[in-house]
Amino acid sequence: MKNETPQRGSGWSINLAINLYKIFGYKTIYYIMYPVSFFYFIFATNVKRSLNIYYQHLNITMTNKIYFEHLRVFAICMVDRFISKIDINDYTFEFDNEEIPTNILNNGSILLFSHFGGWASSINSANITNKINIVMQEAMMSSIKNIETNIEVKSNTHIIDLSSGTLSVSIQIANALIRNEVVAIMGDRASSEKGQIDIEFLGEMASFNKNPFQIAYKTSKPILVYFIVLKGMQEYKVEWLKIDMDKSLNEKEAIIQSLNEYTKQYEKIIRMYPNQWLNFYNFWNK
Repeated sequence: MKNETPQRGSGWSINLAINLYKIFGYKTIYYIMYPVSFFYFIFATNVKRSLNIYYQHLNITMTNKIYFEHLRVFAICMVDRFISKIDINDYTFEFDNEEIPTNILNNGSILLFSHFGGWASSINSANITNKINIVMQEAMMSSIKNIETNIEVKSNTHIIDLSSGTLSVSIQIANALIRNEVVAIMGDRASSEKGQIDIEFLGEMASFNKNPFQIAYKTSKPILVYFIVLKGMQEYKVEWLKIDMDKSLNEKEAIIQSLNEYTKQYEKIIRMYPNQWLNFYNFWNK
């Protein structure tokens, strides 16, 4: 299946970055990402092939400079995923009209992320005070999982593990929304073929996750779409979009309409920040 993608990054390299951060500070880590990116530049040929396909869909010629910078952005976002768990107050998350998404999250909603920019770092943001239930496949490289376990995680986050079974996952999601908590789901990858739906994206059909939209339709909860844009050293801009499902339509029509809202915004964002796309596989491959 297309969504079965390899875990990028390695446990030893991330652990090294964290230890160097504790000794020398963030600026050292930031600049170390240049040689790290060069390593991927030389050896990650499968990533280069998939990114070339991606840039073709944007009508951009992927030069070596563009490719290297894309890898550097990925490396920074990967490290920030872990360091933000240690010192989230050292990070800045800029919003437009911040009170609107804050109120949505504090009253129960579906938070829709994409594999773009610093999505993983934003989960640790102090902006989200409500409990966050993250729907994800917990299976990952054991060394990386050990790092996540050893770092103190915000007490308001809870993992709903997709491998626990459909019934268990459905009950946990329903209970979380009944309690007016946040349920965070990835919109650009489904965990199974049953959850996939094909939508035109950058001129070609691609598979997206219809599950969050089905949940929103059935529960009448709003969807808050977050795109976390890397702007500088420990600095992110949160581009957000609220989607309300149209209950005057039947479920299938409402899902397609809302998915199109999401994908059109996604297209807009990646055209503005093309090097923050983190789907390192052929996204349009059937």
